[in-house]
Amino acid sequence: MLQALRVKNLALVDEADVEFSPGLNVITGETGAGKSILIGALSLLLGERADRSLIRTGETTCSVEAVLQVPDPVEINALLREVGVAECEDGAFVIRRTIRESGTGQNFMNDTSVTLQVLKQVGRLLVDMHGPHDHQSLFDVDFQRELLDAFGGLAKQRLAYQSVYEELIALEKRRSQLEGSDENVSAEIDLLTFRVQEIQDAQLDVDEDASLVEEHQVLANAQHIQHHGAHAVDALTDGEGCAFDALAEVQRSLNDLADYWEEARDWSDEARQAAIQVQELGVTIRGALEGLEANPARLAWLDERMALYDKMKRKYGPEVSDVLERLAESATHLEDLQMRGERLMELEQEIVGQRERVMQAGGVLHQARGKAGQKLAKAIMAHLKDLGLEHAAFDAGVTAGEPGPHGLDDVEYGFAPNPGETMRPLRAIASSGEISRIMLACKVVLAELDRIPVLIFDEVDANVGGEMGHIIGVKLGALSHHRQVLCITHLPQVAVHGERHLAVSKDVRGGRTYTQVLALDAESRVDEVARMLGGTRKTKATLQHAEELLGQVR
Repeated sequence: MLQALRVKNLALVDEADVEFSPGLNVITGETGAGKSILIGALSLLLGERADRSLIRTGETTCSVEAVLQVPDPVEINALLREVGVAECEDGAFVIRRTIRESGTGQNFMNDTSVTLQVLKQVGRLLVDMHGPHDHQSLFDVDFQRELLDAFGGLAKQRLAYQSVYEELIALEKRRSQLEGSDENVSAEIDLLTFRVQEIQDAQLDVDEDASLVEEHQVLANAQHIQHHGAHAVDALTDGEGCAFDALAEVQRSLNDLADYWEEARDWSDEARQAAIQVQELGVTIRGALEGLEANPARLAWLDERMALYDKMKRKYGPEVSDVLERLAESATHLEDLQMRGERLMELEQEIVGQRERVMQAGGVLHQARGKAGQKLAKAIMAHLKDLGLEHAAFDAGVTAGEPGPHGLDDVEYGFAPNPGETMRPLRAIASSGEISRIMLACKVVLAELDRIPVLIFDEVDANVGGEMGHIIGVKLGALSHHRQVLCITHLPQVAVHGERHLAVSKDVRGGRTYTQVLALDAESRVDEVARMLGGTRKTKATLQHAEELLGQVR
């Protein structure tokens, strides 16, 4: 969830620190007050390109910072590790961006500098914007397919298909490796023969690799170890004033003390046990030192053996396990090449059979997607009707295609706003109001499946009236039970559904325009809703109407 947004010197905003709550956050204000600046600030944090014209007049830099709390950061942390960014500690995540008049800028995630591309990558997992802003995951056909499969519960069918498809790809790869001119195959056989022989001759072992380093460390420092070990034994048991003699003296004193103080008997026993432990430790160290002696021949062998391990890891590694895996792969491929004719015939038969299995599994997935697509379209169209698009048509199109990693299908959502119009891809829709309402319908239907935690709607109420605004507000409220929702709205019927109401306003001071964002309490919220109902003039009637709208939602 988005906890706070901090903006400094961005357009009309000199400084703003906005806090958000879980659930539905509504943002209202007069036209031109600067509501879109908040969305623009978030867009910058999500990797949108910046223009120096965004910097407030008279300033040289502007900055935007978002503080988020990610309840399940596993996916985010995996991506952060991949790009070298510190993971979210207890789910806390901070994104910061600075833009300078000089044209340079800086981007940070958890105080680590990142590129715009990383901002976009991470942003796609955190925030989804719907409206006139180009950060809409639902336009991505891959994402559409993922949502359809999730809606239809098709994980089992997908895994079954992917398993046989990956086997087909592996077989085709083996065939392509065997094909080629005799000259090329002969050269590859020579190379593989050398590689297999070289690795086999090295007789590598994962456990030996670690033990060599440990033994080398000891032998290379034998003199140093002997010196300090002997000193330790002297201090424990053998030297003058050693710990054992001191503990023996302590024990004698405590035995004398026990004649007068009963508790000292326990202390004497503890001193005796300590003396025994000191003596045993001395014996252990002395025994270990007796078995250690400088051995130049063994040390030279270790150097050679470690050099061989390093050489093999550089050529075929980076780890011993990788080298051994390379050996197994090379040996298998060498055998295939040496029996190329027979292997190719066998592979052709296997590939034909595997393709049949791919087509069969793909057909099962195709049928399941078709049924799921019909159900999804029906569910979304029901919501579109509620949202004032009663004559619109929606389609989760599933068309047959060539076998690929995700099945035999191309999945793309389509939309026709009016009867008789051609169904067009969702990404080709021009009206931002239609886009936002379609997104809202999709999000409500898929709310429990969508993994993106923060949803932002701008102009979702474009060109609709009061009763339709109420319905939009209800659906936004329902959606906010699953995700945090931010909504910029001009309709009071939508605004009253917010769990947190933020009002954006501007004023002129000293010839400069300032935008501010305020979280409204109960009383100021009534005033803002009344303004939305009646314009700049607040009357007794508009105030009463505002209280009624808020009361109905409560």
